[in-house]
Amino acid sequence: MRSKLIAATAVLAAMTAFPAFAVDNGIYLGASIGQSGVDIDEAVSSGGDDFSADATGFKVIAGWRFLDWLSIEGNYVDLGSADERVDGDRFEVDASGLSLSAVGFLPIGPVDLFARVGAINWDADFSIEGIDLPSDDGTDLTYGVGAQFRVWGLSVRAEYELFDIEDANTVDLISLGVTWTFL
Repeated sequence: MRSKLIAATAVLAAMTAFPAFAVDNGIYLGASIGQSGVDIDEAVSSGGDDFSADATGFKVIAGWRFLDWLSIEGNYVDLGSADERVDGDRFEVDASGLSLSAVGFLPIGPVDLFARVGAINWDADFSIEGIDLPSDDGTDLTYGVGAQFRVWGLSVRAEYELFDIEDANTVDLISLGVTWTFL
């Protein structure tokens, strides 16, 4: 009798814990912070040195997960101010933008693996030794992969995202963040 009571208690505990790991569909908000990287060949002039620098970047997240496996997500992305010496002068790039992506999820218990693809509308300001250069902007492809751990409406996520910006070899962001699903 005692073993049946223990087994029933274990089953009841497992059943009450299961909804905590169920996929939380709905509207979510969040933020993440991480390290951005910008690599540009011949940054200043033809034959010049390459620019390769890192900065602290962040993003603000808003999304709607309308299916267990699919959401639409918008982000404000700030890649920070990356600077490096190029041809002996201090060259600085300050980039940010708004992105819109489709995010596909593979839920595995309380963990989601995800991949994203979308577009970013970006602006970049450049300067050499504190002297402003003409800024640049555009709309380009963005894509990435990540994983998140969910408990109730709270998710902790790690993500790697690439921004396929013309005239730059690599613009990326690796970040750690949180989201909260509330509707």
